[in-house]
Amino acid sequence: MKFTLLALACFLLSFSGFAQVKTSEVSSHYRSEIQELSGKPSVQAAFAEIDRLNPQGLQELILLTEIPAPPFMETARGKKYQEMLEEAGGVQVWMDSIGNVLALRKGTVGERTVALDGHLDTVFPEGTDVKVKTKGDTLFAPGIGDNTRGLVVVLTVLRALEKAKIQTKDNILFVATVGEEGNGDLRGVKYLIDQGDVKIDSWISIDSDEPGGISNQGTGSIRYKVTVSGPGGHSWSDFGLVNPHHALGKMINYFSDAAAQFSEIAKTKTSFNVGKIGGGTSVNSIPFESWMEVDMRSEDDQSLSTMDSIFKVSMEKGLSEYNSNRKTSPVLTLQVERIGFRPSGKTPEQSPLVQRSMAAVQSFGIQPSLFIMSGNANWPISKGIPAVTLSWGGKGDNAHALDEWWLDEKGTDAIKLALLTVVAEAGLDN
Repeated sequence: MKFTLLALACFLLSFSGFAQVKTSEVSSHYRSEIQELSGKPSVQAAFAEIDRLNPQGLQELILLTEIPAPPFMETARGKKYQEMLEEAGGVQVWMDSIGNVLALRKGTVGERTVALDGHLDTVFPEGTDVKVKTKGDTLFAPGIGDNTRGLVVVLTVLRALEKAKIQTKDNILFVATVGEEGNGDLRGVKYLIDQGDVKIDSWISIDSDEPGGISNQGTGSIRYKVTVSGPGGHSWSDFGLVNPHHALGKMINYFSDAAAQFSEIAKTKTSFNVGKIGGGTSVNSIPFESWMEVDMRSEDDQSLSTMDSIFKVSMEKGLSEYNSNRKTSPVLTLQVERIGFRPSGKTPEQSPLVQRSMAAVQSFGIQPSLFIMSGNANWPISKGIPAVTLSWGGKGDNAHALDEWWLDEKGTDAIKLALLTVVAEAGLDN
């Protein structure tokens, strides 16, 4: 090879730079807009309803958490959530062909549609114990925050709008998406934006535990499943036969070394991870197959593309070198399947949606901050649709872990903040 993997990385990276995120000030125009809106009697009535509904919301948080929603198996939770949206009234509710649950609240003008989203799925596989356990005021369960709490926020906003009889100029689409996590690969939001019946003009996700945090930029990611295949055989009688595990180890080693070097010189944070490995039938059998799943992320598409190139070169180099050292057995074969893609992108700090979100946070006496994350908002941002991700509120930690927990510490503030942002974006009809 003429170039080392690191040289290749530097060569590709040299074609593009990328600016780091900078938090901007909230303009006086949007501060005034939010201040005026939050003082409206109807909005104050909605805030009061959110407080009144809080005990019910906590019970529904437990109920929904205890309905398992593994990747690609969200239907049971989706059906229950559909019932809850229908009971709230004032909306047309349906489940689309891939399992997204949607509720359309029509505006007086209806030329635009603002989406408010929480995702149905969790990262936990089928059979995980999702029973909620209480210790004092703290709730413990896989998925109690991410993103079951987000679903409760979305539902409560709808109920409060209905109770306070708030009418907006634009339509509001309340969304519970499938496939946000892991190998779901954002399939719910991708379907809605690319193939859905409702044209979405603005997107607000509730999918963060950052108090006062607003994500206006999506971390890009590419994920692959790599499979190395061979004839397989007995560890003793077929000794010397090509071994997919041994080859995969060499491939991982090349990738890990080169990717680690590149991550140190990339202009934005760029990561890589071999998250799953499998294959083989027994300790005394040469496997006929070895596989792994790989995740690569970056804050900019150029760095992600460079990491992707390093990955592909490493796979081919490792396998080629292994095969070249075999004696008489057949060659191993390689299959690389892309199982996930999330483009990076950014909604500008000065856009109305980001400014309204920041002004809404500030109106609760919280210092707003902008941050980068990977989630449903990635897809609309990549399509030129303004999108942000807001907090589900309260206090919690250990998302994606079995001991995830959530505490109702000023949890209603996040719901009020979401309502305020949605109504500002959709336009209050006076």
